[in-house]
Amino acid sequence: MQGNYNEQERIARQLEAVEGRFEELSIQITRPEVISDTPLFTRLMREHSELSDLNELAVRYRKLLNDLEAAREMLEDPELRDMAVEEVEALEAQLPELTREARIALLPKDPDDSRNAILEVRAGAGGDEAGLFGAQLLRMYSHYAARQGWTAELIEDGSTELGGLKESTLLIQGRNVFQKLKFESGVHRVQRVPVTESAGRIHTSTATVAVLPEAEDVEVEINPADLRIDTYRASGAGGQHVNRTDSAVRITHLPTGLVVTSQDQRSQIQNREKAMRVLKSRLYELQREQQDTEYSNRRRLQVGTGDRSERIRTYNFPQGRVTDHRIGLTLYKIDEIMEGNLDEIIAALTLAEQTALMEQNG
Repeated sequence: MQGNYNEQERIARQLEAVEGRFEELSIQITRPEVISDTPLFTRLMREHSELSDLNELAVRYRKLLNDLEAAREMLEDPELRDMAVEEVEALEAQLPELTREARIALLPKDPDDSRNAILEVRAGAGGDEAGLFGAQLLRMYSHYAARQGWTAELIEDGSTELGGLKESTLLIQGRNVFQKLKFESGVHRVQRVPVTESAGRIHTSTATVAVLPEAEDVEVEINPADLRIDTYRASGAGGQHVNRTDSAVRITHLPTGLVVTSQDQRSQIQNREKAMRVLKSRLYELQREQQDTEYSNRRRLQVGTGDRSERIRTYNFPQGRVTDHRIGLTLYKIDEIMEGNLDEIIAALTLAEQTALMEQNG
């Protein structure tokens, strides 16, 4: 009992600090000298946004503790004692769950969780079937984004005439996009009978997914002299603008050799802007890997490494089964999942990460 009380006190102090910081930020972001300093304003606005939910939780926790203290004081009044007993019991029943919620919310955060995400899907082993499966994954993530109230915009359209893809890229924008999609990086394996298979044999194919946090302009500086920008006529499986104008853009970052293309928009300017967003995000990812030791530590704590070579999930169509190998989760609802109902999988992965963090942080 004493241990629970000490934990509640510790959490209350941490949440009090959150409330103080949130109030301080609310004042700072209204000051003219801060607003005129774009990098500073951007950083403070992000921190303010990231603390918003935690601040609401802090207010609820403080109110519950205050109400509980007031109800316990009422126990001393004989006329109010019966009512106070019921009130104390009701409030004490709420405290363990809210304490657990607060403990999870106070765990160390990946600072990129609140960002938008660049999601890339590439066909892997399996020829045309791998491309068809990749296209299904792209559609699955687009549907999941819609379910979350996010927007998913195609930046690179690598579709093929068969309806598959070679490599396609989505920009997904919304609240805490990277936080939910970061677990999707890795090799996705499919087992099914391809439509081209006359003998009815089950084939195994793969597609690779990479999820990057979108970088902001103030975080990645690119020297224009380091870029080679080529324009060419868009090509693909369809679209009225295909092969009519030199609207497609290919940007090569010479120091790193990174190449980004965009051809989904009619305008060359729009395609260039989209390609630059992807390039900045890839360079930001490189910076994190090379310079941020905390990033490396977080990666080790996450469920899986996020490495492109790691097989993370199998989609078995004959059995209607989807298995996430990192946490041993198997769901027999493949049709729902392919329609973008990823909530159960992502919730389980998030819980596994939170459990690992709580064990590490005592």
